Amino acid sequence: MKEKYLKGTTTVGLIYSDGIVLAADKRATMGFFVSDKEARKIYKIDEHVAITTAGLVGDAQAIVRWLIAESKIYRMTIGKRITIKGLTTLLANILHNERLFPFYTQFIVGGYDSKPRIFELDPLGGICEKKFSSTGSGSPVAYGVLESEYREDMEMQNAVKLALKAMSSALKRDAATGDGIDMVIITEKEFKRFSEEDIRKLAKTK
Repeated sequence: MKEKYLKGTTTVGLIYSDGIVLAADKRATMGFFVSDKEARKIYKIDEHVAITTAGLVGDAQAIVRWLIAESKIYRMTIGKRITIKGLTTLLANILHNERLFPFYTQFIVGGYDSKPRIFELDPLGGICEKKFSSTGSGSPVAYGVLESEYREDMEMQNAVKLALKAMSSALKRDAATGDGIDMVIITEKEFKRFSEEDIRKLAKTK
């Protein structure tokens, strides 16, 4: 049954020399109907971590609210930020605990604590730590670009261009992916969401 709900969207995450890049399209679909052209699929959980979502919007947003609340509680009680692995483990436990009535979602968690890290999670809480990842119906196309061009020691500019290239390929070939690209970078000192103008300029550079 989950295949019915996990067939739209493309999201991408990758690690570069000083941080991580997350990217996603903006199209939300209901079957063959485009229900939203400005859908948010990258959510900031804290100053050092974000999450991409694919699947049912309501399930994804419920999880995001849960993680934001837990991250704030952790800061207040422990006095420091939750680690990327810690947040991922929390999310995995939430998903696994609800496995009999699962959230129809797939996530990429990315951020920077002692180093840049990216984790991919399936709907039942399975975790894979990766150097690069893609989810959603356009992921086979995006992976074709990432597999051939990714380098772990890439600088930020090249990493951003690679994420855009992977997303652009998915936009061209996957009908459930479209209506623009949202993108963020996270480093030790910065959380930046690119504007539409930034992305247009980057897309034009070689």
